[in-house]
Amino acid sequence: MTASLTQSSSRTSTLALLALGVVFGDIGTSPLYALRETFNPHYGIPLTTNAILGGCSSIFWALMLVVTLKYIMVILRATNKGEGGIMAMLALASSVLRTQSRKRNFVIALGLIGAALFYGEAVITPAMSVLSAIEGLEVGSTIFKSYTVLISVFIIIGLFSFQRFGTHLIARYFGPVCVIWFIAIAAIGVVNIVRFPKILFALNPYYAFEFLTTHGLSSFLVLGSVLLAFTGAEALYADVGHFGRKAIRVAWFMVLPALVLNYFGQGALLMSTPTAVGNPFYLSCPAWALYPMIGLATLATIIASQAVITGAYSVTWQAIQLHYLPRMQVHHTSRETMGQVYIPAVNWILFLAVFATIMIFGTSSRLASAYGISVSGTMLTSTLLAAFVIRYDWKYSLWLTICIVTFFACIDALFFSSTFLKIFHGAWFTLMMALLSLIVMLTWNRGRGIVLLRRREYCSENLSNFLKLLLKSPPHRIPGTAIFFCQFAENVPGAFTHNLKHNKVLHQNVVFLNLSKESVPSIAEKDRWQVKKLEEDCYQIIIKFGFNEQFDVPKVLAACASQGYDFLNNQLSYFLSDERLVINRQLKNMMLWRKHLFAILVAMQKNAAEHYHLPSNQVIRLASHVEI
Repeated sequence: MTASLTQSSSRTSTLALLALGVVFGDIGTSPLYALRETFNPHYGIPLTTNAILGGCSSIFWALMLVVTLKYIMVILRATNKGEGGIMAMLALASSVLRTQSRKRNFVIALGLIGAALFYGEAVITPAMSVLSAIEGLEVGSTIFKSYTVLISVFIIIGLFSFQRFGTHLIARYFGPVCVIWFIAIAAIGVVNIVRFPKILFALNPYYAFEFLTTHGLSSFLVLGSVLLAFTGAEALYADVGHFGRKAIRVAWFMVLPALVLNYFGQGALLMSTPTAVGNPFYLSCPAWALYPMIGLATLATIIASQAVITGAYSVTWQAIQLHYLPRMQVHHTSRETMGQVYIPAVNWILFLAVFATIMIFGTSSRLASAYGISVSGTMLTSTLLAAFVIRYDWKYSLWLTICIVTFFACIDALFFSSTFLKIFHGAWFTLMMALLSLIVMLTWNRGRGIVLLRRREYCSENLSNFLKLLLKSPPHRIPGTAIFFCQFAENVPGAFTHNLKHNKVLHQNVVFLNLSKESVPSIAEKDRWQVKKLEEDCYQIIIKFGFNEQFDVPKVLAACASQGYDFLNNQLSYFLSDERLVINRQLKNMMLWRKHLFAILVAMQKNAAEHYHLPSNQVIRLASHVEI
C-alpha cells in the first residue's frame, strides 16, 4: 500500500511539473502585460497610492475567485471521464438532459458558442504572449522596435513546427523552463516588495472595491484589463485530459504565490516610480537581469501559447467525435494518456490565423483590447453550462445550484460586459474568429443531419425483413466475409443493395456493422461490442466508442473473433458507400452558401477507410449520389 501511494505521489509530482510547461504557461506570463494594461493612461486613472493598491488588489482577488475558487475547486470537477474543456462539458451536460429537449438544445447552443470563443482565444493568445515578451527588447534599446514583429513571426513559426512531437515531449522541455520562470518572477517581486512593503495592503479586498467603484466609467472599463491576469484559466480546464485534475491543482498552488509576488512587486515599483507604468514588468528587473529576463520571457511566452494550442487540439478532437466538425487526421501522441493529441490541420490553420493577427495588430497593447472578450465570453458559457452539471449530474439542490452559479455568473458577466465595450478597438477581430468557427460547426452539423436524412430515405427497408426475402432465393454465395457499415442498425445499408445490384453475389458470411459514438470519453472493453445472429450466416455487430477514442474497427473485430466468431478471421472485405454530394438549388433545407461550405468541408475531411483504420487493400468503395 505504501509503495503504491509513493508511486502515485511520484506520478502526480511528475505530471504537475509537466503541467507547468503546458497548462500554466499562459496564465504564468500574464504579468508581462496585465498590470501595465490595468494602469494604461487611456483609462485616466491617476497613479495614486490607493489606485495602485486597488489595481493590485483587483488582480489578486480575481485570481482567487475566478481561477482558484471557480476553476480549480469547482469547474475541474466537471470532467467527463477525465476529459475537460467546453466540448466535454457540453457532452456531460447534454447527456444528463436526454429527456429534456428544450434544455438540451439550450446547452448545445451554449457549448458551441463557448467552443467558438475558445478558438478566438487560441488565435489571440500566442500573438499577444510572444509580442509582449519581444517588446521587452525596446526597454533596453529602441533599435529593436522595427524588428519586434519580424522576431515574433519567426518564434511563432518555430512553435507551430514543434507541435508534431506531441504534448508530452514538449512538456518535458517546457516544464523545467517554467520552474525557472516562476522562481525568477517571484524573486523579482520579493526584491521590489522589500523596498516598498506597503504594497502588501493590497491583500485587503477593500482596495479592490474602492478601485472598481470610484473612477466612474473608467472603473468599469479597466475590468477588461484586470481579466488579462487570468486569461489561461479556460485553457487550464481544456488541458485537464492531458495531465489530470490532481496534477493541475498541485501545480496551481505552486504558480499562484509566484504570480501574486510579481504583481505586488510591480505595484511596489509603481508606488516609488510612477513613470515605470510604460512597462512595469521589465523595469522592475535589475539592469543586469534585463536581457536574461527577455530571453527567459520569450521561452515562457512560447510555453504560454502551448496551453491554448493543446486546448484547441482537445476541443477539436471532441467536436469531431460529437459531429460538429468533419473527420480530420488525428495523432495520439501518448500511449499512457488518451487525451494527448496532435491535429495537423488545426495546427496550421491556427498558425495562419496567429500570423495574420501579428501582422494586423503589431503590438501587444493593441491586441489587449481584442483579447479579453473571447476569454470572458468562454468563461461565462462555462459557468452557465456548469449549472446543468451541478444540478442534474452532481444532484445539488436547486437553491444551492442557483447560489453557486449566480455568484460566478455575475463575476463573469461583469468582465464580459466590460470587454464588450471594446468591440471597435480590436474585440471585433476575436468575435469574427469566433463567428467563423461557429458557422463551420453549425454548417457541418446541419449538413450532416440532411445527409443522414437522405440516407434513411434511400435505405428505408427493414434489414431483417429484407434478408428473409433475399434468402428465400439467394444469389450465388462466394467465399469470405463481407462487412457493410450501417448508419442505421435496423435498415438495409446502401452499399449492400448496390453490391447485390451490380455484382449479383453474396459472401458466405455477411456482417452489418453499426458504429455508435457515445457521449462519454471512453467505453469499457466488456461493453465495447455486441453480436446478434440474423438470418443464415448473417450477423449484426454493434460497436461502441467513446467520443475521445479512435474508430479502430479491425482491432475490435479481432477481439470478437477471439471470442468464438471465427468467420471474422476469414478474408474480410469492407464495403463503403462513396457518397458524392449534389447541390440542389430547389431544396430549401439550407442556404446555398452553406451548402457550398458543407461540400468543401466534406471534400476536405479524412477518408472513411483511414478514419476506421481499415486496411486499404481490403476496402471496396461503391459510389452513390446524395442531394442536399
